[in-house]
Amino acid sequence: LTNEVSYRRKIREAILAVRIEKALSKQRILELYLNQIYLGYGSYGVAAAALNYFDKSLDELTVAEAAYLAALPKAPNNYHPIKRREAAIGRRNWVIGRMVDDGALAPELAEQARQELLVVRPRSATVSVEAEYFAEEVRRELVDRYGETALYEGGLSVRTTLDSRMQRIADKTLQAGLQAYDRRHGWRGPLRQLDISSDWLGQLQRIEAPEGTAGWFLSVVLSLTDEAAEVGFSNGTRGRIPMTELVWARPWKEEQRVGPLPKVPADVLAPGDVVLVEPVAADSEGNAYPQGSFALRQVPDANGALVALDPHTGRIYAMSGGWSYEASQFNRATQAARQPGSAFKPFVYLAALERGYTPSSIILDAPFVIDQGPGLGKWKPANYTNRFYGPSTMRLGIEKSRNLMTVRLANEIGMDPIIDTAERFGIHDRLDRVLSMSLGAGETTLLRLTAAYAMLVNGGKKITPSLIDRIQDRNGKTVMAHDTRSCAGCNALWSAVDPVPEVPDTRKRLTDPGSAYQVVSMMEGVVRRGTGVRIGRAIKKPLAGKTGTTNDSVDTWFIGFSPDLAVGVFIGFDEPKPLGRNPITGSYETGTSVAVPVFRDFMMDALADLPATPFRVPGGIRLVRVNGKTGLRAQAGEARGVILEAFKPGTEPSPDKRETVVLDEEGFIPAESADQSPASGLY
Repeated sequence: LTNEVSYRRKIREAILAVRIEKALSKQRILELYLNQIYLGYGSYGVAAAALNYFDKSLDELTVAEAAYLAALPKAPNNYHPIKRREAAIGRRNWVIGRMVDDGALAPELAEQARQELLVVRPRSATVSVEAEYFAEEVRRELVDRYGETALYEGGLSVRTTLDSRMQRIADKTLQAGLQAYDRRHGWRGPLRQLDISSDWLGQLQRIEAPEGTAGWFLSVVLSLTDEAAEVGFSNGTRGRIPMTELVWARPWKEEQRVGPLPKVPADVLAPGDVVLVEPVAADSEGNAYPQGSFALRQVPDANGALVALDPHTGRIYAMSGGWSYEASQFNRATQAARQPGSAFKPFVYLAALERGYTPSSIILDAPFVIDQGPGLGKWKPANYTNRFYGPSTMRLGIEKSRNLMTVRLANEIGMDPIIDTAERFGIHDRLDRVLSMSLGAGETTLLRLTAAYAMLVNGGKKITPSLIDRIQDRNGKTVMAHDTRSCAGCNALWSAVDPVPEVPDTRKRLTDPGSAYQVVSMMEGVVRRGTGVRIGRAIKKPLAGKTGTTNDSVDTWFIGFSPDLAVGVFIGFDEPKPLGRNPITGSYETGTSVAVPVFRDFMMDALADLPATPFRVPGGIRLVRVNGKTGLRAQAGEARGVILEAFKPGTEPSPDKRETVVLDEEGFIPAESADQSPASGLY
């Protein structure tokens, strides 16, 4: 049917009505109609309307409430219970009157119903959580599957994978991390200047707050002392910004540099400055402020994303796609294709492990130069420290994120196995066959890379990240389910003495469990001793992961996991540019300084109430005591620097070689001793 106004349309509708009445009873026709019609408040059908308007099921409605719902089909917007309250009550009472006229309601009961207040009650069973980026991704998926009409008018019931607690932690920790980076790099100045000599209040009231400033207030600086800045607000009240809340605001300079530390408020602010502030009760050391104290705030210039998912099923628990959905709907977890840098390296090492290498295999950390061809110059990758460390174990290569070792390893095994690994794990659809890709030069998204890490910790089994568990149509029929496995006996009644039904594991195996565990073990070393050591010091639970930093510190990453939770963090500018040097340390910002604190704080809260669960060791893996720097078997009585290394059967270091190498003064294997290993680089 269409909205065409014509006799032809009316005739078609009449014919259709006759056919429907022949096929269905009037009671069934009314039932179908009432279960599908739109009744306002996002309600399709009377059952949904009863919940959305009155927080009741249909059989719990009073006569007055049922009469109000019966009044809505004609025009729900005309009888809005709040915006058009009088019209809504009038229409409800008219329905009650018709019920009396038809003998469906006694006059005395009708009078009681007319006197009843029209009270709307929010659904108590609904837990409200702000997850705008997550919800928008769900909306896009539903539109792609069913189209906009079915999404908004089809009566679909969608059960998502969202964990409201983790989502709140994700939003909080990502925003805190973005603020921490932003504050390190200085104060970019006020939003605007006002002439406060006349009617500053009226001028301030006409200014709209920037997007993404929820919980902050617009204010204007009225006066300055050596201890504080006095500010005024659009409601006429006043407050103060103590100097202790201004010390971070060093002047921002080009290339993310900063000027000198401010000593008095006048070094930061001037009368008439319009600035954002947030109420604060105490300083960073817990010393209480006087009532009416505020802290200076600015919207971060850099942005980022965080995603958390179940590594065994792919269910996405939390997704924070940026500082503020209000300010930007661009989801940096799914839509931003960026270079992962060193966060890609575990998959280079996995490709090598699949081909006979072990975590103790020796790779030369030395200059590596490739002639790129006429007019292109020579490619000379370097370590972040610009130092060379000689022959080192693969474990050290990943723990310390050695670029030269990774490139040399990629050159040894060839790029084809690495490309195959990247495509198998869903990181890239197509990767160029050049060595720079081994250092993470190929672009991917945070969600894809986090899912790839999840497939390492789950033993090398394929998962598909999912935001939706199940979709049902208006009749309750399941039309989509993320988990499509069949389970004999799962729906049958069983007692405590019966065996628990077994659900088959249909996940495709992407690599052997031993290789996957070896990579997990090496990345656990990243957290214990390497570039992610800040995490290990703060959280005394088994965690593993890898930092990532691209050229010129443009993109920073940390992807990691516990045995049952995979989390990825990305931070960078939307328009790629260097994140600059850390003013505190003087070194360039990296995944360690920018992304690691966000991952650490998220995991600290997310795992707070969970026991410390060790990573699961697959059958067949042999744990051997080795020297962490040489990869050789530990000598009897040796304790310092000894670790348990994971080997597949038959690949363990030979016992008779444990005393054949003398370390140099820095604790590494001398170059001349490296010749004792086979040409493949394996012990």
